Amino acid sequence: MAKVAFLGLGVMGYPMAGHLQKAGHTVCVYNRTATKAEAWVAEHGGAMGHTPAEAAAGAEIVFACVGNDDDLRAVVLGEQGALAGMAEGALFVDHTTVSAKVTAELYAAAKAQGKGFVDAPVSGGQAGAENGVLSIMCGGDLADYTQAEPVMAAYGRTVKRLGESGAGQLTKMVNQICIAGLVQGLAEGLNFAQAAGLDGKAVVEVIQGGAAGSWQMANRHATMLDDFFDYGFAVDWMRKDLGICLQTGNEIGAALPVTALVDQFYKDVQRMGGGRWDTSSLIKRLREAD
Repeated sequence: MAKVAFLGLGVMGYPMAGHLQKAGHTVCVYNRTATKAEAWVAEHGGAMGHTPAEAAAGAEIVFACVGNDDDLRAVVLGEQGALAGMAEGALFVDHTTVSAKVTAELYAAAKAQGKGFVDAPVSGGQAGAENGVLSIMCGGDLADYTQAEPVMAAYGRTVKRLGESGAGQLTKMVNQICIAGLVQGLAEGLNFAQAAGLDGKAVVEVIQGGAAGSWQMANRHATMLDDFFDYGFAVDWMRKDLGICLQTGNEIGAALPVTALVDQFYKDVQRMGGGRWDTSSLIKRLREAD
């Protein structure tokens, strides 16, 4: 069992930190809105810090799951940042989906202070976090990853090191690129089925066991057909992630034509007022067009 800190108690971080406490680790949490940290302690026990540095003090491993590059810098750097509170030899594990640029920056900052840094973005959504079955893609020094892996097992069904620092974030980009095309294809297929007068749920029952089947089809087809999107991974966050993918694709010379197209479709959804809708809301854009 380890003494750990968890920074960021959003829809992902709140249950992830809870799994750590349930597994027997000693957990101190921090959240920008302190009432959320207070609620977590009331529910799970443990302790809370009023700054990232306070929460990280004495922790062997500090985990973070926040919003974007700037949010991550805010909880890591500066006088009140986690690095300032961490002892030499402690390890920072970042579960946020961020750019490879900020990962390289923070890895260097941690190493300069004799501390470890692992980039470990996750996939599986809110349900995966709540059920403790996330896929975790990691990059960083082998010794640092080896230290973090058994602790991350509290909420990770698949935990794997893909390479040196940054490899986890690059793998998460692959994940988001694949999802974008899958969701658009599913949206078009379901919209076509309904326009043709078919029972969409019956259609999926037949085809999901074949070559067309996917996680998105199994877990999202019913709510897409029911026009319900008030849950899950928000369009605003997906556009943030796809922006990172497209920028990195330009930098490394990897063409992403479908990703660029779907990113613009999500922009249309935002214009429809769906920035907080689940990413499966791409079908709503097609219905509006019809």
